[in-house]
Amino acid sequence: MHEYGIAYDIVETARRAAIEHHARAVTKVCVDVGEISMINPDQVEFLFNTLIEDEPLFAGAKMVCSVIPPETHCECGYVGNEIYICPKCGALPSIEKGREIVVTNIEIEAEGE
Repeated sequence: MHEYGIAYDIVETARRAAIEHHARAVTKVCVDVGEISMINPDQVEFLFNTLIEDEPLFAGAKMVCSVIPPETHCECGYVGNEIYICPKCGALPSIEKGREIVVTNIEIEAEGE
């Protein structure tokens, strides 16, 4: 179950950013999850919520996942979302997007706000 490790890393990334910016609270964490990353975004969100349950810094925080569709490129010039066989030439296209898991935005409440 590698979703746990990913949820843990997301929490720790948000925690480091919050501490670095002297935040009093993390309110939202936005994550891009590639459609072919082999990750279940709902499960990651559930585990995120479980990990932050007793964390005052994350009280009321939400995680928002955006699913990123695959984007592939082929040497023949094809750009699209076919991940197995290039529809133009039959070669194996390279996957440029769709496998990533990236924290894209962390919303915090900073001291003095």
